[in-house]
Amino acid sequence: MAESSRARPRFTVYSRAYCHLCDDMLEALEALRGEAGFDFEAVDVDADPVLESRFGEFVPVLMHGERELARGRLDSSLVRAYLRDFG
Repeated sequence: MAESSRARPRFTVYSRAYCHLCDDMLEALEALRGEAGFDFEAVDVDADPVLESRFGEFVPVLMHGERELARGRLDSSLVRAYLRDFG
C-alpha cells in the first residue's frame, strides 16, 4: 500500500474544560500532528456520564482505540515510537 493511501492514525483525548493538563496535552498534540502524521479529537468526559464515571478526575487520557497511550502528561517520544511501530 502506498504511503499516501495509508490511513492516518486517529487518537482520542479524553479531557474536560478548565483542566490545564488537558490544555497542555492538546497543545502538544497539535504541535506534533504536522510532524508525525496523525489526527485526534478531544472528547469532554463531563458531557457523558459513562465517560465521567470511567475517567473521574484522571484526565487527560490519550487513547488509540482501546489502548491507553498517556495519562496526565504527554510524552512526545512515546507517541513518535508508537506511530513508528503502528506504521
